[in-house]
Amino acid sequence: MLRIAQVLKSNGTEGELLISFFDVSPEDIDLEEPVFVYFDGLPVPFYFESFVRRGVNRALVRLTGIRSLRDADELAGQALYADYFEEEEEEDLTGWEVLDQRGNSVGTIADYEDIPGNLCIWVRRPGGGEILLPLHEDLVQATDPVSRRISLIIPEGLDAL
Repeated sequence: MLRIAQVLKSNGTEGELLISFFDVSPEDIDLEEPVFVYFDGLPVPFYFESFVRRGVNRALVRLTGIRSLRDADELAGQALYADYFEEEEEEDLTGWEVLDQRGNSVGTIADYEDIPGNLCIWVRRPGGGEILLPLHEDLVQATDPVSRRISLIIPEGLDAL
């Protein structure tokens, strides 16, 4: 997910929030799509109920479920994430060969599984069957667009599948 904004502070007593945008223009925000805040390492979705621009890179917003000053103060300082930006920027890796950290072929990417906060790939094994592997930037060792290969660090236990 792409970090799009930071909650600067609560505003008023009705749960409004003042947010500041990063590398995303407020015009590019899809108000129909959720934004996510991480709590205990898990992305929690919120939808915009209202959105009023304040200057060039700030907005006063109301999010679903945030109804009081207490709720708003709990979000102060938190980052807001969106996953709809990444879909436009991602390269399609379908058909690419997957290599493990030792350089052995694991199979070919057949499809994606978009679990919020955890993009995974379905890899078709040479002998048949498919396995689901996480596709996270920390696990990517190298990519080679010319040969259409991606080298991944495959977490222990998944490499034996």
